[in-house]
Amino acid sequence: MTETTRAFRVHGFDRPPVLEQIALPAPGAGELRVRIRAAALNFADTLMCLGTYQDTPEPPFTLGLELAGDVEACGAGVTGLPPGTRVAVFSGQGGLAEAGNFPAERCVPIPDALGYDAAAALQIAYGTSHMALGYKARLQPGERLVVTGAAGGVGLTAVEIGRIMGAEVIAIARGEDRLAIAREAGADHVIDATAPGIRDRIRALGGADVVYDAVGGALYEDCFRATNPDGRILLIGFAGGNLPVMKPNHMLVKNITAIGFYWGGYMRFNPAPLRASLATLFDWAAAGRIRPHVSRRLPLTQAGEALDVLRSRRAAGKIVVTP
Repeated sequence: MTETTRAFRVHGFDRPPVLEQIALPAPGAGELRVRIRAAALNFADTLMCLGTYQDTPEPPFTLGLELAGDVEACGAGVTGLPPGTRVAVFSGQGGLAEAGNFPAERCVPIPDALGYDAAAALQIAYGTSHMALGYKARLQPGERLVVTGAAGGVGLTAVEIGRIMGAEVIAIARGEDRLAIAREAGADHVIDATAPGIRDRIRALGGADVVYDAVGGALYEDCFRATNPDGRILLIGFAGGNLPVMKPNHMLVKNITAIGFYWGGYMRFNPAPLRASLATLFDWAAAGRIRPHVSRRLPLTQAGEALDVLRSRRAAGKIVVTP
Protein backbone atom coordinates (compact mmCIF):
# COMPACT_ATOMS: atom_id res chain seq x y z
CA MET A 1 0.00 0.00 0.00
CA THR A 2 1.38 3.39 -0.99
CA GLU A 3 1.03 6.15 1.58
CA THR A 4 2.17 9.78 1.45
CA THR A 5 4.53 11.96 3.47
CA ARG A 6 5.54 15.58 3.53
CA ALA A 7 9.14 16.09 2.42
CA PHE A 8 11.49 19.05 1.80
CA ARG A 9 12.62 18.45 -1.78
CA VAL A 10 15.16 19.73 -4.28
CA HIS A 11 13.79 19.82 -7.84
CA GLY A 12 16.63 21.75 -9.43
CA PHE A 13 19.86 23.46 -8.44
CA ASP A 14 18.61 26.77 -9.86
CA ARG A 15 15.65 27.08 -7.48
CA PRO A 16 14.98 26.72 -3.74
CA PRO A 17 13.75 23.46 -2.18
CA VAL A 18 10.03 23.11 -1.48
CA LEU A 19 7.92 21.29 1.11
CA GLU A 20 5.47 19.00 -0.65
CA GLN A 21 3.44 15.83 -0.30
CA ILE A 22 5.01 12.80 -2.00
CA ALA A 23 4.20 9.11 -2.35
CA LEU A 24 5.73 6.72 0.18
CA PRO A 25 5.59 3.09 -1.01
CA ALA A 26 6.01 0.06 1.23
CA PRO A 27 9.65 -0.60 2.19
CA GLY A 28 11.51 -2.74 -0.32
CA ALA A 29 13.79 -5.69 0.30
CA GLY A 30 16.45 -4.81 2.86
CA GLU A 31 14.69 -1.57 3.83
CA LEU A 32 12.96 -0.17 6.90
CA ARG A 33 10.12 2.34 7.04
CA VAL A 34 11.12 4.91 9.68
CA ARG A 35 8.79 7.48 11.25
CA ILE A 36 11.17 10.45 11.56
CA ARG A 37 11.29 12.24 14.91
CA ALA A 38 14.36 14.43 14.33
CA ALA A 39 16.71 15.25 11.44
CA ALA A 40 20.00 17.11 11.93
CA LEU A 41 21.25 19.58 9.34
CA ASN A 42 24.79 19.69 8.01
CA PHE A 43 26.74 22.15 5.86
CA ALA A 44 26.57 19.49 3.16
CA ASP A 45 22.81 20.07 2.92
CA THR A 46 23.45 23.64 1.75
CA LEU A 47 25.90 22.35 -0.88
CA MET A 48 23.42 19.73 -2.08
CA CYS A 49 20.90 22.51 -2.75
CA LEU A 50 23.45 23.90 -5.23
CA GLY A 51 24.57 20.55 -6.62
CA THR A 52 28.16 21.09 -5.45
CA TYR A 53 28.40 18.37 -2.79
CA GLN A 54 30.39 15.28 -3.79
CA ASP A 55 27.45 12.94 -3.08
CA THR A 56 24.59 15.05 -4.46
CA PRO A 57 21.82 12.85 -5.95
CA GLU A 58 20.05 13.67 -9.17
CA PRO A 59 16.93 15.83 -8.54
CA PRO A 60 14.31 15.43 -7.35
CA PHE A 61 15.46 14.29 -3.91
CA THR A 62 14.70 14.97 -0.25
CA LEU A 63 17.33 16.77 1.83
CA GLY A 64 18.59 15.52 5.22
CA LEU A 65 21.64 13.31 5.69
CA GLU A 66 21.05 12.03 9.23
CA LEU A 67 17.95 11.33 11.27
CA ALA A 68 16.43 9.42 14.17
CA GLY A 69 13.01 7.87 14.57
CA ASP A 70 10.95 4.72 15.04
CA VAL A 71 10.80 1.65 12.81
CA GLU A 72 7.26 1.30 11.42
CA ALA A 73 7.64 -1.55 8.94
CA CYS A 74 10.28 -3.94 7.60
CA GLY A 75 10.95 -4.99 4.04
CA ALA A 76 11.79 -8.53 3.00
CA GLY A 77 14.94 -9.99 4.52
CA VAL A 78 15.25 -7.51 7.40
CA THR A 79 15.77 -9.03 10.85
CA GLY A 80 16.79 -7.70 14.23
CA LEU A 81 15.09 -4.30 13.94
CA PRO A 82 11.37 -4.95 14.48
CA PRO A 83 8.67 -2.25 14.38
CA GLY A 84 8.91 0.00 17.43
CA THR A 85 12.73 -0.04 17.52
CA ARG A 86 14.25 3.41 17.99
CA VAL A 87 16.96 3.89 15.36
CA ALA A 88 19.48 6.45 14.15
CA VAL A 89 19.99 6.51 10.37
CA PHE A 90 22.83 7.88 8.28
CA SER A 91 20.53 8.24 5.29
CA GLY A 92 22.55 10.41 2.88
CA GLN A 93 19.21 11.94 1.88
CA GLY A 94 15.58 11.78 2.97
CA GLY A 95 15.82 13.07 6.54
CA LEU A 96 13.74 16.23 6.07
CA ALA A 97 10.43 14.39 5.89
CA GLU A 98 7.78 12.88 8.12
CA ALA A 99 8.77 9.32 7.17
CA GLY A 100 10.94 7.43 4.71
CA ASN A 101 12.32 4.07 3.59
CA PHE A 102 16.01 3.49 4.32
CA PRO A 103 18.50 0.61 3.96
CA ALA A 104 18.50 -1.44 7.16
CA GLU A 105 22.31 -1.57 7.07
CA ARG A 106 22.33 2.20 7.71
CA CYS A 107 20.08 1.95 10.78
CA VAL A 108 21.60 1.65 14.27
CA PRO A 109 19.53 1.04 17.44
CA ILE A 110 19.45 4.00 19.85
CA PRO A 111 20.15 3.33 23.55
CA ASP A 112 17.19 4.04 25.83
CA ALA A 113 19.11 6.83 27.56
CA LEU A 114 19.60 8.77 24.32
CA GLY A 115 16.97 11.15 22.90
CA TYR A 116 16.03 11.51 19.24
CA ASP A 117 17.61 14.98 18.88
CA ALA A 118 20.95 13.79 20.24
CA ALA A 119 20.92 10.59 18.18
CA ALA A 120 20.21 12.49 14.97
CA ALA A 121 22.79 15.18 15.69
CA LEU A 122 25.52 12.81 16.81
CA GLN A 123 26.23 10.68 13.76
CA ILE A 124 28.05 12.77 11.15
CA ALA A 125 29.54 15.44 13.41
CA TYR A 126 30.83 13.17 16.18
CA GLY A 127 31.49 10.30 13.77
CA THR A 128 33.65 12.57 11.60
CA SER A 129 35.71 13.81 14.53
CA HIS A 130 36.06 10.44 16.24
CA MET A 131 37.25 8.60 13.13
CA ALA A 132 39.35 11.50 11.83
CA LEU A 133 41.22 12.04 15.08
CA GLY A 134 41.51 8.40 16.14
CA TYR A 135 41.40 6.18 13.05
CA LYS A 136 43.17 8.54 10.63
CA ALA A 137 45.38 11.02 12.54
CA ARG A 138 46.19 8.66 15.45
CA LEU A 139 45.94 11.51 17.95
CA GLN A 140 47.92 10.70 21.09
CA PRO A 141 47.48 11.86 24.71
CA GLY A 142 49.51 14.99 25.35
CA GLU A 143 49.60 16.10 21.71
CA ARG A 144 48.45 19.60 20.80
CA LEU A 145 45.32 19.71 18.65
CA VAL A 146 44.19 22.85 16.77
CA VAL A 147 40.53 22.95 15.70
CA THR A 148 39.26 25.54 13.22
CA GLY A 149 35.56 26.41 13.11
CA ALA A 150 35.57 25.14 16.67
CA ALA A 151 32.02 26.25 17.57
CA GLY A 152 30.39 24.80 14.44
CA GLY A 153 28.46 21.56 14.29
CA VAL A 154 31.56 19.48 13.45
CA GLY A 155 34.33 21.55 15.01
CA LEU A 156 32.73 21.52 18.44
CA THR A 157 32.76 17.72 18.45
CA ALA A 158 36.47 17.73 17.63
CA VAL A 159 37.08 19.87 20.71
CA GLU A 160 35.11 17.43 22.90
CA ILE A 161 36.63 14.27 21.48
CA GLY A 162 40.14 15.71 21.42
CA ARG A 163 39.81 16.42 25.12
CA ILE A 164 38.48 12.91 25.84
CA MET A 165 41.46 11.47 23.93
CA GLY A 166 43.84 13.42 26.15
CA ALA A 167 45.00 16.16 23.77
CA GLU A 168 45.70 19.80 24.62
CA VAL A 169 43.06 21.59 22.53
CA ILE A 170 43.39 25.00 20.86
CA ALA A 171 40.01 26.16 19.52
CA ILE A 172 39.67 28.80 16.79
CA ALA A 173 36.24 30.40 16.30
CA ARG A 174 34.64 33.78 15.55
CA GLY A 175 33.61 36.02 18.44
CA GLU A 176 33.52 35.71 22.20
CA ASP A 177 30.15 33.93 22.29
CA ARG A 178 31.45 31.08 20.16
CA LEU A 179 34.76 30.95 21.97
CA ALA A 180 32.83 30.57 25.23
CA ILE A 181 31.02 27.54 23.77
CA ALA A 182 34.37 26.01 22.78
CA ARG A 183 35.74 26.61 26.29
CA GLU A 184 32.69 24.88 27.77
CA ALA A 185 33.27 21.92 25.45
CA GLY A 186 36.77 21.50 26.88
CA ALA A 187 39.15 23.72 24.90
CA ASP A 188 42.33 24.54 26.82
CA HIS A 189 43.02 27.67 24.75
CA VAL A 190 40.86 29.78 22.42
CA ILE A 191 41.77 32.12 19.56
CA ASP A 192 39.40 34.52 17.81
CA ALA A 193 39.43 33.76 14.08
CA THR A 194 39.18 37.49 13.32
CA ALA A 195 42.23 38.41 15.40
CA PRO A 196 45.59 39.11 13.71
CA GLY A 197 48.62 36.88 14.12
CA ILE A 198 46.89 33.50 14.46
CA ARG A 199 50.02 31.65 13.37
CA ASP A 200 52.10 33.38 16.06
CA ARG A 201 49.44 32.72 18.70
CA ILE A 202 49.48 28.99 17.95
CA ARG A 203 53.27 28.94 17.95
CA ALA A 204 53.35 30.74 21.30
CA LEU A 205 51.30 27.85 22.72
CA GLY A 206 53.82 25.31 21.39
CA GLY A 207 52.61 24.76 17.83
CA ALA A 208 50.20 22.17 16.45
CA ASP A 209 50.80 18.42 16.34
CA VAL A 210 47.43 17.78 14.71
CA VAL A 211 45.25 20.33 12.87
CA TYR A 212 41.55 19.62 12.36
CA ASP A 213 40.61 22.07 9.61
CA ALA A 214 36.94 22.48 8.70
CA VAL A 215 37.35 26.01 7.28
CA GLY A 216 40.16 26.06 4.69
CA GLY A 217 41.37 29.21 2.93
CA ALA A 218 43.70 31.62 4.72
CA LEU A 219 43.06 29.99 8.10
CA TYR A 220 44.52 26.74 6.79
CA GLU A 221 47.68 28.64 5.83
CA ASP A 222 48.04 30.07 9.35
CA CYS A 223 47.60 26.64 10.90
CA PHE A 224 49.95 24.96 8.44
CA ARG A 225 52.71 27.44 9.21
CA ALA A 226 52.21 26.78 12.92
CA THR A 227 52.30 22.98 12.55
CA ASN A 228 55.23 21.22 14.19
CA PRO A 229 57.54 18.87 12.25
CA ASP A 230 55.93 15.43 11.82
CA GLY A 231 52.49 16.99 12.35
CA ARG A 232 49.25 15.88 10.67
CA ILE A 233 46.65 18.13 9.05
CA LEU A 234 43.13 16.76 8.64
CA LEU A 235 41.21 18.26 5.71
CA ILE A 236 37.61 18.04 6.95
CA GLY A 237 35.82 20.73 4.94
CA PHE A 238 35.96 24.19 3.45
CA ALA A 239 33.24 26.17 5.25
CA GLY A 240 35.17 29.38 4.60
CA GLY A 241 34.38 29.01 0.90
CA ASN A 242 37.96 28.78 -0.39
CA LEU A 243 40.10 25.71 -0.94
CA PRO A 244 43.45 25.75 0.87
CA VAL A 245 46.62 26.33 -1.10
CA MET A 246 48.80 23.26 -0.56
CA LYS A 247 52.58 23.68 -0.52
CA PRO A 248 54.03 20.20 -0.94
CA ASN A 249 57.63 21.44 -0.79
CA HIS A 250 57.03 22.86 2.70
CA MET A 251 55.22 19.67 3.69
CA LEU A 252 58.21 17.66 2.56
CA VAL A 253 60.74 19.73 4.50
CA LYS A 254 58.70 19.63 7.73
CA ASN A 255 57.54 15.99 7.30
CA ILE A 256 53.91 17.10 7.54
CA THR A 257 51.12 14.77 6.46
CA ALA A 258 47.89 16.13 4.92
CA ILE A 259 44.95 13.74 5.36
CA GLY A 260 41.73 14.01 3.40
CA PHE A 261 38.76 12.64 5.31
CA TYR A 262 35.13 12.05 4.28
CA TRP A 263 33.15 10.12 6.87
CA GLY A 264 30.27 9.10 4.60
CA GLY A 265 32.58 7.40 2.12
CA TYR A 266 33.34 4.64 4.60
CA MET A 267 29.74 3.42 4.43
CA ARG A 268 30.47 2.35 0.84
CA PHE A 269 34.00 0.93 0.90
CA ASN A 270 34.81 0.04 4.54
CA PRO A 271 31.85 0.31 6.93
CA ALA A 272 33.39 -1.71 9.78
CA PRO A 273 35.41 1.11 11.42
CA LEU A 274 32.48 3.51 10.95
CA ARG A 275 30.04 1.20 12.74
CA ALA A 276 32.55 0.51 15.52
CA SER A 277 33.03 4.25 15.93
CA LEU A 278 29.26 4.87 16.13
CA ALA A 279 28.88 2.12 18.72
CA THR A 280 31.52 3.82 20.88
CA LEU A 281 29.91 7.23 20.43
CA PHE A 282 26.42 6.00 21.35
CA ASP A 283 27.89 4.46 24.52
CA TRP A 284 29.67 7.72 25.34
CA ALA A 285 26.50 9.73 24.76
CA ALA A 286 24.34 7.39 26.84
CA ALA A 287 26.89 7.69 29.66
CA GLY A 288 26.98 11.49 29.38
CA ARG A 289 30.61 11.67 28.24
CA ILE A 290 29.58 13.59 25.12
CA ARG A 291 26.57 15.88 24.84
CA PRO A 292 25.52 16.89 21.32
CA HIS A 293 24.92 20.63 21.35
CA VAL A 294 21.63 21.41 19.60
CA SER A 295 21.45 25.18 19.27
CA ARG A 296 18.17 25.39 17.34
CA ARG A 297 15.15 23.15 16.90
CA LEU A 298 12.70 24.05 14.12
CA PRO A 299 9.66 22.28 12.65
CA LEU A 300 9.68 20.77 9.16
CA THR A 301 7.55 23.68 7.94
CA GLN A 302 10.54 25.96 8.68
CA ALA A 303 13.20 23.78 7.03
CA GLY A 304 14.06 26.60 4.61
CA GLU A 305 14.69 28.97 7.49
CA ALA A 306 16.83 26.32 9.20
CA LEU A 307 18.99 26.05 6.08
CA ASP A 308 19.33 29.84 5.94
CA VAL A 309 20.60 29.89 9.53
CA LEU A 310 23.13 27.19 8.70
CA ARG A 311 24.19 28.89 5.46
CA SER A 312 24.80 32.23 7.20
CA ARG A 313 26.92 30.49 9.87
CA ARG A 314 24.74 31.96 12.63
CA ALA A 315 24.43 28.60 14.40
CA ALA A 316 26.74 27.30 17.11
CA GLY A 317 26.38 23.55 17.28
CA LYS A 318 23.70 21.59 15.42
CA ILE A 319 20.31 22.57 14.00
CA VAL A 320 17.58 19.93 14.32
CA VAL A 321 14.40 19.83 12.22
CA THR A 322 11.37 17.90 13.51
CA PRO A 323 8.15 16.87 11.72
